[in-house]
Amino acid sequence: MFKFMLIFNKPVNQEKFENSYNDLLALVERMPDITRRQVISVVGSPLGDSRIYRILEVYFESQAKMEQSLLSPSGQEAGGEISRFPPKSFELIFAEVYEEAGARTETTETIVPTETTSEISETIVPTEASSPIETTETTETTAPPEATETKD
Repeated sequence: MFKFMLIFNKPVNQEKFENSYNDLLALVERMPDITRRQVISVVGSPLGDSRIYRILEVYFESQAKMEQSLLSPSGQEAGGEISRFPPKSFELIFAEVYEEAGARTETTETIVPTETTSEISETIVPTEASSPIETTETTETTAPPEATETKD
């Protein structure tokens, strides 16, 4: 999957930006072969205010589909609308997208803490697998034997 992202900095005139943005969005929506569109309104960052105001992400099945869409008459019209935004007020980037089903990596193991000779270790316990790869081994660590002193 491929996407293009338009990253807009905070506008000086928010009302003018919103009008221009809505015009652009109407043109983008007419582009062919879009599989998904996502609008992100940035509310801040861990450091407080962000210079970024809005992100528009437009997804395509492949890079070739994205390029064809951008070169289409409606893609060219949308590109012309982008050029009406002030210089340095936005950034346009292309990205290859990798997504995992369920947004997390599936595992066939559960790690269960165990206590062995006053030392904490982990035991890997197989669980019901949803994939063909299963782990059947368990590992356990034990404390080393105590050394004994001998007197002469």
